[in-house]
Amino acid sequence: MFDAKNFVDEAILKLKEEIKGRAIIAVSGGVDSTVAAYLTWKAIGNRLLPVFIDTGLMRKNEDVYVKSIFSRIGMDVKVLNKKDDFLISLKGVIDPEKKRSVVGERFIRAFEEEAKNFGAEYLVQGTIAPDWIESGGGIRERIKTHHNVGGIPENIKLKIVEPLRDLYKDEVRAVARYIGLPISERQPFPGPGLSVRVIGEVTEERLNTLRDVTEIVESEIEAAAAKGEIQMPWQYFAVLLPIRTTGVHGDKRVYGETVAIRVIDSLDGMSGNYSQLPHSLLEKISIRITNEIPKINRVVYDITNKPPATIEWE
Repeated sequence: MFDAKNFVDEAILKLKEEIKGRAIIAVSGGVDSTVAAYLTWKAIGNRLLPVFIDTGLMRKNEDVYVKSIFSRIGMDVKVLNKKDDFLISLKGVIDPEKKRSVVGERFIRAFEEEAKNFGAEYLVQGTIAPDWIESGGGIRERIKTHHNVGGIPENIKLKIVEPLRDLYKDEVRAVARYIGLPISERQPFPGPGLSVRVIGEVTEERLNTLRDVTEIVESEIEAAAAKGEIQMPWQYFAVLLPIRTTGVHGDKRVYGETVAIRVIDSLDGMSGNYSQLPHSLLEKISIRITNEIPKINRVVYDITNKPPATIEWE
C-alpha cells in the first residue's frame, strides 16, 4: 500500500541531494505540479523559483487562481505572459502530436530564458507515470506524446528533475492530502492546455469560444456535485470540433459550430468510464451553451470509455 508520509520524507531528502544549486519549476495550478513545487520548496527553500506561463491556452483567470493557491501555501509565483509566442508557433498546426511538440518546446525555451535570469541549472517538472508511459519509448508503444516528456527538445540546457515520476494520479492526490494542499481533488488539465481541446487549427477566436464553453461546463457540473445531485467526476471538459452543422436560431437558419462534452470517471488516469450524468443536467448544459454562445448550435456527449478512447480527444 502506498504510504504518503514515507514518500514525502524520501522525496525531500532525494531532492536535497539531487539539486545542488538553483532551480525553477513549471507550475500550472494542477495537483501534479503543485505537489512537485511544494516538495522541492521544502527541500531547497528560496533556491526554487515557481513560474507560471500564461500561454493563452488556459482557462479563464487561471493566472489569478494559481497565484492565490501558492499564496495560501506561502510561496510566490512569477507569471510570464507568453501568449503571442505560443499562438504564433501554433499557427497552421493541425496534427495533435505536432501541437504537443510545439507547446513543449515553447515551454522549455521560456523556462531556459527565465532560468538564466535566475541563475538556475535545474528544471523541476510534475511528470507522473502515465505521462511517460503514454509517451512511449523503448518497447512501449506511443499513445500520445505528453508535452513534458516527448515534447522536450533534445538540446535542452537545463537538468530535468521529476520527483513524482513513478507515481500515479491517485498516489499524487494522496500526497497532496497528506501535506494539506488545497488542490488535492482538482481535476486534471492537459499540459498543452486548450490547444488539444480545439480540434484543428488553434486560433485566438476558437480559444475564446472554447473558454466560454468550458466555464459553463465546469460551473454546472461543480454546482450539481455541490448540491449532491451527482458525484464529482474525475474529469469534465468541452472540446471544440472542426465541423459546422445546420441549425435554427429563432426562425433563421444558421450554420454553426459543434462542441462535445467529455465527462469521465477514473482512479489513476490509465483507464476510465464515461460518466452517466442525469439527462436533465446534460440538457441544462446544452441549453446554456447554445443560448449564451450563439455561434454554437449543436452539443454532443462523448460516451466512450478509456480504452478504446483516451480521456483527452487529442
